[in-house]
Amino acid sequence: MAGTPQKKPSAFMKPVQVSPELAEIVGKGPMARTEVTKKLWDYIKKHKLQDPKNKRNIKPDDKLTKVFGSPEDMDMFKMTSQVSKHLKETEPAHS
Repeated sequence: MAGTPQKKPSAFMKPVQVSPELAEIVGKGPMARTEVTKKLWDYIKKHKLQDPKNKRNIKPDDKLTKVFGSPEDMDMFKMTSQVSKHLKETEPAHS
C-alpha cells in the first residue's frame, strides 16, 4: 500500500542499554525490553526463584538482589519498575 505511513515500532521493541547488574542475568544489550523481560523470566524459572505458594512473588538470589536493590521477596509487578531503572534508551544513530 503506497502512501500509508510506516508504523513506528512500539517503545517495547526499541533497543535499550542494560545496566552491568542486569547484564549479569540477561546478557549485554542493547536489546528490546520484551527480550529483557523474557530473559529475566527464563532466569527466574531456571533458578526456581518464584514463591511456590504465590507465583507472583520472586525470591531474589544474589544477582537479582543487585537489580532489585533488596533481598526481600518482590511482587512481579513491583519487579518491573525496579528492572526499568536498569534500562536506558539507546541514543539514535546519527549519519
